[in-house]
Amino acid sequence: MSLLAFFEHTHGFPFSRVPRLEPDARQNRIMANTPQAKKRIIRNANRAAINGARISRIRSFIKKVEAACEAGDKDAAAAALKAAQPEMARGVARGVLHKNTVARKMSRLTRRVATL
Repeated sequence: MSLLAFFEHTHGFPFSRVPRLEPDARQNRIMANTPQAKKRIIRNANRAAINGARISRIRSFIKKVEAACEAGDKDAAAAALKAAQPEMARGVARGVLHKNTVARKMSRLTRRVATL
């Protein structure tokens, strides 16, 4: 498995979709004095972009479940919930969401789908 395929497999979205800071933007935004601090600023900005993309992806999965529940389509809601659960768990594993937050959201979504 190539490194790019491994990134997509572990992160849930392709590496090419991760926004990166251009070198010009990096130089203009750096206020650090040491080389390591400069590297950390760039790394933190890149990680923030990746984490933001992950949270956005999770929200999209949740919205699909809620839309199917609003429409009253139990089969579509169950399928969307089945797709959303691993994404939410992956968000916990990657540290972008708290485990109790995800547990609460999964519980509420599961209950909504079950009552259809």
